[in-house]
Amino acid sequence: MRNNYTYLIITLTFLFSSFMALAQETTLDKGKKYTIEEIKVTGIKNFNEQTVIAYTQLRKGQQILIPGKELSDVINRLWKLNLFSDVSFYIIDVKDGDKVTLELNIKELPTLMDVKIKGIKPRKAEKIIQETDLKKGKKVTESFITTTKNFLINKYQKEGYLNAKANIATYPDSTGNNVNMVVNIDKGERVKVKKILFNGNEQLSDKKLRKKMKNTKRKNPLRFYKKSKYIEEDYEEDLASIIDSYKENGFRDARIIKDSVSVNDDNTININIDLEEGNRYYFGDIKFIGNSVYTDAQLSRVFGIKTGDVYNGVELKKRIQDDSKPDAQDLTNLYQNNGYLFSSINAVETAAKNDTIDFEIRVTEGKPAYFNKITVVGNDRTNDHVIFRELRTKPGNLYSKDAVVRSVRELGQLGFFDPEQISPDFKNVNPNDGTVDIEYGVVERGASQIELQGGYGGGGFIGTLGLSFNNFSIRNIFNKEAYKPLPMGDGQKLALRLQASRLFQTYSFSFSEPWLGGKQPVQFSTSLSHTIQFRFDPRTGNANKDERFLITGLSIGLAKRLSVPDDYFTLSQALSFQHYNLKNYRISFFRNISNGFSNNFAYTIALSRNNTATNPIFPTRGSEFNISAKITPPYSLFDGIDYSALNNERIALESQTPTPATQERLEEIDQQRFKWLEYYKVKFKGNWYTSLVDKLVLKTGAEMGYLGSYNSARGDSPFERFYLGGDGLGNFTLDGRENIALRGYENQSLSDQNGSTIYNKFSLELRYPITLKPSASIYALSFLEAGAGFNNFREYNPFDLKRSAGFGLRIFMPAFGLLGIDFGYGFDSDNFANDQLSPSGWQTHFIIGQQF
Repeated sequence: MRNNYTYLIITLTFLFSSFMALAQETTLDKGKKYTIEEIKVTGIKNFNEQTVIAYTQLRKGQQILIPGKELSDVINRLWKLNLFSDVSFYIIDVKDGDKVTLELNIKELPTLMDVKIKGIKPRKAEKIIQETDLKKGKKVTESFITTTKNFLINKYQKEGYLNAKANIATYPDSTGNNVNMVVNIDKGERVKVKKILFNGNEQLSDKKLRKKMKNTKRKNPLRFYKKSKYIEEDYEEDLASIIDSYKENGFRDARIIKDSVSVNDDNTININIDLEEGNRYYFGDIKFIGNSVYTDAQLSRVFGIKTGDVYNGVELKKRIQDDSKPDAQDLTNLYQNNGYLFSSINAVETAAKNDTIDFEIRVTEGKPAYFNKITVVGNDRTNDHVIFRELRTKPGNLYSKDAVVRSVRELGQLGFFDPEQISPDFKNVNPNDGTVDIEYGVVERGASQIELQGGYGGGGFIGTLGLSFNNFSIRNIFNKEAYKPLPMGDGQKLALRLQASRLFQTYSFSFSEPWLGGKQPVQFSTSLSHTIQFRFDPRTGNANKDERFLITGLSIGLAKRLSVPDDYFTLSQALSFQHYNLKNYRISFFRNISNGFSNNFAYTIALSRNNTATNPIFPTRGSEFNISAKITPPYSLFDGIDYSALNNERIALESQTPTPATQERLEEIDQQRFKWLEYYKVKFKGNWYTSLVDKLVLKTGAEMGYLGSYNSARGDSPFERFYLGGDGLGNFTLDGRENIALRGYENQSLSDQNGSTIYNKFSLELRYPITLKPSASIYALSFLEAGAGFNNFREYNPFDLKRSAGFGLRIFMPAFGLLGIDFGYGFDSDNFANDQLSPSGWQTHFIIGQQF
């Protein structure tokens, strides 16, 4: 397409040559001022004539110089609209020597009406239209067609289709100045790599060098996770990785002499790489120059490289500054975490003697820097004070990179913002004053959720419906103007939940304030719940509502963030009360009472630590653990009841032929034993996250629990037990049981019908993100799990475990929480299988609102 300015010169030249021929009555004097008598616009199809004249800013009666700047400016202005393919001025009449009639001739660019993409699947064609902006109403130029064609070819070449072709044709539409477009795409076959050949490598094997090429792989039908394809940019990156692998092994002078790509007859390619390895080098003397804040010994400990170590150029760079880890233990972070924002550290080779290289680590410390102005942008719903109380960067504090990284982590953990888009922007960095301003950019995402949860267990389908407001503002609950649609922004959590099946119903309400009083990170929480359990009638297959079991619970808790051992620790305490009420209802572990009640008053204390980063949905590093103890008062020490005699009487009565009198006495005994529950419960759960390669993350987990009693004569608590196996739905419902997920088995099938008093579980899970966008975070996973439930320590064997493996998918949408599906294979039989040698086999677990 002609350059605008070139076209302008051609147009003006044509204008000048046309003046004499088109002047009808009077000779046109060049460089003379003329008065505009009339302006006419020709060639327009979609535009109004008066609109075009108004845009030229020319008017009747205006005096202009012909030729002159005014007409040149008009032509430039019209060209910049990118709406026309030709713009020309003509003199069509001159009267009285200085009155001129102008004709503005415009050729409009055609408008795109319809697009058809051929050669690819329809669903992919939609994406192409979005990526290339081939939308209806687009002005079609030769430049746009060429750009689109080049984009398509480059796109498919990057995917390994080196012979990709694209052809774009346009033809007039029947309506107005419109055109239709046909885009023919011929991807061809993906070009695969048949051979990768190395020449000149003696110290590092072909296999090791090919392994370093993360992107460019040979054809291998057994490798499903990385397809063979050749992409030039990725190939160049792999060549750099090969050199890095030599530097990691001491070969500082290694280089690629030549590389070539040859095409085979079967549409594959061979890659030949000629190498020169050079000699292996070692680190010699290492001196620190310019350091006054830290001693040589302190820097040497952090640096970690010693005289005599094999030269490693990659590790040397990381010890100075590791760009892959914001919280790395390197020299740069050592200075920047202690105020020296303006410091710089460089490693300089000072001598190379034979195979030994001496280094100077030159440090320019600069002056300490301090945080000045701290601002946040992008928080449309969340109030500023909710954000600022989480920030570790305070005005006037000594600069610390760790404080910036930690602030980003804390904002991500809130769950109100997209953790992938939290960006600290350094502004007004002033080395002279030693100050820096920081602006945190956040992107709000939906904090409220509709919880939908489904699964099979407990005699049928269990469904959950809940409303969770995770950024609530209770202080504005009576402020009508704050309802948009609910009062939000103060970081509080309010949840209403209903869980039901044909055999039970559970209602619950909970509220938490993360900063009680607004000055310290002390979380206050409270919850209220009520459950109704109905007896299953096997004759009708329905619930018998005349036989029911009612549970009402209330809890109040406080959790305080600690400062020692570090401020990732939280100490939480809670008081809880549950009232269990039986109405014509008999349960196996509470079998002697059909009409009665039991009370559970307990104190829970827990110590937890969570330093995972940064996305709570998909942590990539760090760990989280929790150890807790739940205890009741030791009633048997002061209630004056002889539980040994009571237990002996119970055993004797149960061995007799049942009579109304004996049954009545058994109910009295159990009512005495369990009127107030007496137990202690200890649990541990830990998860560790390790980033392996690229975005692949390994989650390692371990958990265990024990339910004990103070008085063996009184017996174990009939409630608060562990039920192992399945999807883990329905936690902390019904009789206070805890459902422990172990995929590959039926729900609650790895404990007996009365539950377990001891359990342990171990898991490995590989996770890979498909997308982590605010609208939906999606990741795939594969897992190995093992666990078991036991009734007492005599049975307990930590190595006698039920094993499983499988794969699954998780989707997190802000409005609905976490959705998922798992396919697990149980290698062992469950506790209720008729054949204890047969494996559980494949089980499907559909998860909504539950995370393992």
